[in-house]
Amino acid sequence: MLHHKANLNGYLAYHTGQSLDQINQDTDRDFFMSMKEAKEYGLIDGVIMNPLKALQPLAPTADSNE
Repeated sequence: MLHHKANLNGYLAYHTGQSLDQINQDTDRDFFMSMKEAKEYGLIDGVIMNPLKALQPLAPTADSNE
């Protein structure tokens, strides 16, 4: 089990830009954060506020020749 936690913490450190020590500290106990804090921490890129709009296909751009 500790091996899996170490792997997961390594992935989190790599992808969030947080130090491994910081990730270890934050994942040792329950650690809650707001949407803004999660974005600043590097866990998320953004929050979808309108799921129906997010599911709509993107409009083609001028440089797409398909």
